[in-house]
Amino acid sequence: MAVSIRLRREGTTNRPYYKVVVADSRSPRDGKFIEIIGTYDPKKPGDNSNLDIARAEHWMSKGAQPSDTVRSLLKKNRARVATAGAPEASAGATVTS
Repeated sequence: MAVSIRLRREGTTNRPYYKVVVADSRSPRDGKFIEIIGTYDPKKPGDNSNLDIARAEHWMSKGAQPSDTVRSLLKKNRARVATAGAPEASAGATVTS
């Protein structure tokens, strides 16, 4: 079974909303899926996606192929987590005299 990580369209006309799903590549776009691993709202400015990066990595290690859009979303979310994690590490450090 060829597995892909892709977008599933939801929402209404002119108001799209997507869920990032792990699905068999033969299933229809809005059809059966294995697992929901995130969301994406293209109409929202700023941070418009929410992905479980650990689950995406898990599925990619088992051979799942992300679509081009999902690959871009993963890259953006990894960068956001990396930049958000750096200040927290330095803010938690205490200096003792």
